[in-house]
Amino acid sequence: MNFPSRTPLRLAVALCASVLAVHATETDDRIIATARSSYNFKTYLADDKINIVAKNGAVTLTGQVLDELHRSLAEETLAGLPGVKSVNNQLNLQARTGGITPDGTLQAKVQAALLFHRNLSALKTKVEVDQGVVTLQGEAGSEAQKKLATEYVKGLDGVVRVVNEMTVAGDHPRRKAIRVKIDDASITAQVKLALLFNRATSALHTKVATEHGVVHLSGTARSKAEKNLVTRIVRNIEGIKSVRNTMMVVPGS
Repeated sequence: MNFPSRTPLRLAVALCASVLAVHATETDDRIIATARSSYNFKTYLADDKINIVAKNGAVTLTGQVLDELHRSLAEETLAGLPGVKSVNNQLNLQARTGGITPDGTLQAKVQAALLFHRNLSALKTKVEVDQGVVTLQGEAGSEAQKKLATEYVKGLDGVVRVVNEMTVAGDHPRRKAIRVKIDDASITAQVKLALLFNRATSALHTKVATEHGVVHLSGTARSKAEKNLVTRIVRNIEGIKSVRNTMMVVPGS
């Protein structure tokens, strides 16, 4: 008895598998290229040695970065890219003389927070940390900016006290605000870290998504004041067009 040949079916299956493999490879290549061209990688992570491998949407990061902040920023940036299913963060921290100290980690956190902030990112601020006491030096464009820097840093988790020794730029010509176009994945990563940094929002259950510069926040807050604080923190991050906060207020959450 003769059975119909299964060769056409096998060829179809093989062809389908080949097409899927090509599509997966193209997606993985796009993930890597998009990460490399993102604002965060080109600006904050440019001097780090980060290797990115993607396989069927599963991303593995290896290499060395400056500090824990850079390690988290790289992971969150990749996690926000289309097509990424998971991120395995194997990045190591660069060895430093005397090792990594809590003050060193906090210093990096303060510097990043000032850079993320749309009204403080242009300021050349020197940051020193001693046992949680943060000293700010440099030049502020106005007394209001100096005060804003103090208040913003004071809210960061781990900061004991802020000593602001910045000078105000007297009669210097007013600087025009420079609005930088930042990709959605970089914005999402910055928002997540900004909320994690702040002692009042670090424990909140906040979901973040960004589309064309518009940040969507969902999840839960313990009070309306906390929800409003989340909006205020996020709204001050560079590159954001607007914030839509649909977080639910659940006391005791």
